[in-house]
Amino acid sequence: MQYNPSVMADLISRWKQGLSRSSKAAFGRLAGIFGMTEITDETWDQLESILIQADLGIETTNVVVESLRSTARRLGLTRSSDLRVSLETELLARLDGVPALALSAKPCVIMLVGVNGSGKTTTAAKLGRRFADEGKRVLLVAADTFRAAAVDQLQIWAERLDIPILAGQMGSDPGAVVYDGIQSAIAKNYDLVLVDTAGRLHTRYNLMEELKKVYRVAGKALAGAPHAVWLILDATTGQNALVQARSFKEAVNVNGVILAKLDSSARGGMVFAIQHELGLPVLFAGLGEKAEDLTPFDPEAFVKGILTE
Repeated sequence: MQYNPSVMADLISRWKQGLSRSSKAAFGRLAGIFGMTEITDETWDQLESILIQADLGIETTNVVVESLRSTARRLGLTRSSDLRVSLETELLARLDGVPALALSAKPCVIMLVGVNGSGKTTTAAKLGRRFADEGKRVLLVAADTFRAAAVDQLQIWAERLDIPILAGQMGSDPGAVVYDGIQSAIAKNYDLVLVDTAGRLHTRYNLMEELKKVYRVAGKALAGAPHAVWLILDATTGQNALVQARSFKEAVNVNGVILAKLDSSARGGMVFAIQHELGLPVLFAGLGEKAEDLTPFDPEAFVKGILTE
């Protein structure tokens, strides 16, 4: 995607503001390394330590540092200040571009999954706002029938954003709610169905099995559904989010990640681990609390944001 310079500058500025905690925490210590006069073994040790603390993960960090060592040898770099541009290039190379969202099915059913407290319900509302602003007719389905507060929260958002919602009764079968929601969307010619499922611990076998059932029910309501399964991860959990992501990916074929609360996190490096170790694209990131603060993930703006001085 091409940006004109002013648009790109505004975008990077917004990401820098949203990633200020990550850049000031672990990544902020890079300035000390890049200020050294020459590259030494200590330079590499400190760089490795900083990247691990920034939540890139050990595996991803090792790959990045070894690649930087190779680049330094190949280009004959001797001053540590020369590594900054190479590090930016290396980190950007570790991030895939955001794939085009395949929303051609009508209605297109997107199932949102995640653990308790990940920000899933709020993200569902923000996605609804984004797609509605693009001219799509959106139906929110509140399939978290275990927590009345979750349904109430989504209904409040729906009223505020003027988006239709179908909610299940407390304690009712979440699969039945999803089935009814998809059938209603078909009958009323909606473009998009956003299903907010109940948050669940990835370690609870029975809850994950129930999530698989909801997934299967969506396919019975509409062939091919759900057309996308997006995992909402709380960016403040850092590397712990990887364990969650693996479990959900195995259970319900997760094909995209949304990072909620990225502006509240000092652990932005987890993005690299998600892509390197799980092969899942990061689609959106939460850079604030307002509905419009759910932003399409931009690899270049992200890397520049965490490396800002």
